[in-house]
Order: sequence, then C-alpha cells, then structure tokens
Amino acid sequence: MITAARSELSRYLRTETVGGSLLLIAAAVALLWVNSPWGHAYETMTDTVLAIPPLHLELTLADWTKDGLLAVFFFVAGLELKRELVVGELADRKRAALPIIAAIGGVVTPAIIAYAIGYGVPGMDRGWAIPVATDIAFALAVLAMTGSRVPASARVFLLSLAVVDDLLAIILIAVLFTAGLSLLWLLAALACFGGWWLAQHRRIRTPLVYLPLALVAWYALHEAGVHPTLAGVGMGLLTRVRKDPGESEAPATRWEHLVQPISAGLCVPLFALFASGVPLNSSVFGDLFTERLPLAIIAGLLLGKTIGIMGSSWLAIRLGIAKRPAHLGYRDMFALSVLGAIGFTVSLLVAELALEDEAAVELAKAAILVTSMAASLAGSALLLRRGRVHQARRDARALEREQ
Repeated sequence: MITAARSELSRYLRTETVGGSLLLIAAAVALLWVNSPWGHAYETMTDTVLAIPPLHLELTLADWTKDGLLAVFFFVAGLELKRELVVGELADRKRAALPIIAAIGGVVTPAIIAYAIGYGVPGMDRGWAIPVATDIAFALAVLAMTGSRVPASARVFLLSLAVVDDLLAIILIAVLFTAGLSLLWLLAALACFGGWWLAQHRRIRTPLVYLPLALVAWYALHEAGVHPTLAGVGMGLLTRVRKDPGESEAPATRWEHLVQPISAGLCVPLFALFASGVPLNSSVFGDLFTERLPLAIIAGLLLGKTIGIMGSSWLAIRLGIAKRPAHLGYRDMFALSVLGAIGFTVSLLVAELALEDEAAVELAKAAILVTSMAASLAGSALLLRRGRVHQARRDARALEREQ
C-alpha cells in the first residue's frame, strides 16, 4: 500500500500543472514572508551558510538551491530535449531549427534593447544580460494551466526554446562573470561527461556509476568557474533515448520517471522560495517606471523577448529555413512568445552577478518579478483565447464526421 501511494504521488508530481502550482505557491510565500514583519527571518534563512570544508564549499542556502537543486531540474529538461531531438517532433531538422533560431532572436533582441535604454547606468556594461533568459519552469507551468486546449506541439516548441535560451544565458554567464576559468577543473568535468556517455554506450544501468559522475561533474564545473547547472543539461543530453530490443523502456524515460517528481515537488519549489523574496514598497514601485535600470529590464523582457522570438521565428519560416510547429498558427506562436518574456531564474541570477549596489539589485529583481507576472497574465489570456479557437475547430471537425 505504501509503495502504491508513493507511486501515485510520483505520478501526481510529474504533471506540470501540479509542479507549476507548487512553484507559484512557493514564490508567493517568499514574497509575502519577506514583506511581512518577519522578513528578517527570511533573510537570515537565505543567508545561512552551509559549508562542506573538505571540498572548500561555503555556500548559502540560497546558493545551494540555485546552483545545486536547479541542476536536477535542468537534468530533466535535458532529458526531455534529447528525446524530442532524437525521436520526437524535433527530429525533423527544419522543426528543430525553429526553436534554436527563436532562442537566438530572443536573446539578442532583449540584450540590444536593454543596453540601449540602460547605456551609462552603473552595472549595465554587463547588466544587459539580465533580460535574455526565459524561465522554463514558470513558462511551462503557465502553459500547462492555461494552454491545455492548444496543440501539444506548443509545449515542445516552448520547452526547446527555453532550454536553448537558458543554455545561451549560461554561456553568457560563463563568459561575462567568470573571474578566472580553471582549465584543469573544466577538463575534469568533460571527463565526467565522457564517462557518462561511455556508461550509456556500454548499457550500464546501475545508479552507482551515474550518481558519482554527476556529482563530480557538478563540483568540477563549480570549481572551474562555470555555472554548475550546466552539468544537469549535459548529462541529460548524453542519456540514451532509444530502447534496445528487450528493454521495457529507454534509460532517458526511466531516469525521467525517477527524477522528475523530485524536481517538480522539491527542487524547483525550494528554489522559488529562496529566490523570490524581493522586498516591495512604494519607493520601489515608484522607481520601477522612472529609473533607467528597471525600464531597461522591463522593456528588454516584455518587448525584446516577444519581438525577438516572434520576429526571428516568422523570418525563419518565411525564408524556408525552418518549419512552423505542427497545428500551430502565427497567433499561437505569438502567445508563446509572450510567455518567453517570463524571466525569473537566470534573470535573478544575472542581476545578482552584474550589479554591485544592493539597492540596484533589489530594484532589478522587482522589475524582473513584475514583468514576469505581467507576461504570465498576458500570455495566459492569449492562450485561453487560442485554446477556445482550437477547441471550436475540433468540435466542428467532430460534427462533420458524425454527419
């Protein structure tokens, strides 16, 4: 009975609506907590240092959730992307090209807009990277809750776009915010990736091989000065997605069923709890629409992301470089482009890295949070409208078949 209950809980947590709801609840709790009379307790919690002296790791609890737990989420995202690239809809080269091109447009355009508006503002020499990333968890949660009647190819497009988008953002982080790259540690991480690939090639199944490789890869990237969540993406992309004759399921499917409930039910909500605590008051809201720093972030996310994703997608399709996702129209893609303006995880990280002044960091975080909420509401409204259109078409086709 206990095993059955655990299995049912895992299945429940694998649904994106539930995982997304937990994420949003955790973010709301953090916001309410930090802006309550007990806000100092929240700050004490996030700043508490949890050290591992033998490894010379001295990270706060907020850093552990950001650098450690998010690696688990990115592992699941990497597994899903690998499956779609090899055996899913993105196996078609032209369809695979579209989210990559859209992600590039969705990174370059916000960066240009943010840099143009914030030029000369302290910290904007690197702060232009703040609005470049789409938050996978938030965007997919909104899509799951409001876009259930939109064709399934919408999720594939958004997931692929967001993963490539975050990979580009992580590369930017490595380039812009790495004080000194340790080549030896980077080689150690690459050796772990090679070991993971070899174990997959040799059809080794035991977690006793894969878990140490993943942990060492994470630590090596951390010590190399590269954002360690990249370890999760790399391991996911190196996992086999085609099952052998006689296998009940492919390794990627097996790992996803095992890890996704942990990611959705624990890792991502905890990250949201530790990262969403942004103090909000009247002065902050006043500065949001008068100071150039928050205006650069708001315009970069809302305008840059939407225009960059939609514009580059439309151009690629018109030029014949890429194919439009199955059963999706341009209006559907516009709604998904608006969801692309939900910048949370990596945007908050870049804000902390790029800006030295604490007041500027808090203002940037407030801009990210407000803009992400606006994008989620606008995207939800558009998706609900498009869902009604698609449902009406399905009903009409069903009526024709009956006649």
